[in-house]
Amino acid sequence: MRGKFITLEGMDGAGKSTHSPDIIKLLESKGVEVVATREPGGTALGEQLRTLLLNEPMHPETETLLMFAARREHIAKVIEPALTRGAWVLSDRFTDATYAYQSGGRGVLANKVIELETWVQVGLQPDLTLLFDVPVEISVARLASARTPDKFERESSEFFTKIRNAYLDRANKNPNRFCIINSNQALDDVKVEVENIISTL
Repeated sequence: MRGKFITLEGMDGAGKSTHSPDIIKLLESKGVEVVATREPGGTALGEQLRTLLLNEPMHPETETLLMFAARREHIAKVIEPALTRGAWVLSDRFTDATYAYQSGGRGVLANKVIELETWVQVGLQPDLTLLFDVPVEISVARLASARTPDKFERESSEFFTKIRNAYLDRANKNPNRFCIINSNQALDDVKVEVENIISTL
């Protein structure tokens, strides 16, 4: 039986990484093999591209193309093989992040992202996407007290507002796949909400 594909999305500072270990633990407790991965990255080549993408200034369309180059490798080397053998894949970001960051934030035309998505993914879509949503000011405050910021995390509040709006637009257009999590509540409450949603799969 083919495995399930779950993606975690949201602005930097929204709490995706915080809840990922709990999701893994929950699935493994039910006897599921879990492959946890991330984008950009997930493969040796993808991690090299991640370093470039998070640190080097570049044209927005170059950024988009590199994201999909890393994604093609990710799908071929990690995601598809895992799903085919019945494992569940949990990915910190996938193509919705490109719509949010490169299209919403950077202004790359959405139809260009659609063309790349069609070519690279060959119909592959997540079974479930958890969108961790917080107000922009909360996201910015969390980032300020966290690690050394990368080039995306150093962007303005206006940039993050565009990203949040793009994410919410994606969720509204894909209600059967997206579940919006209010990440501006107590961690335990978020954990319970996430566990309830995952259990439906």
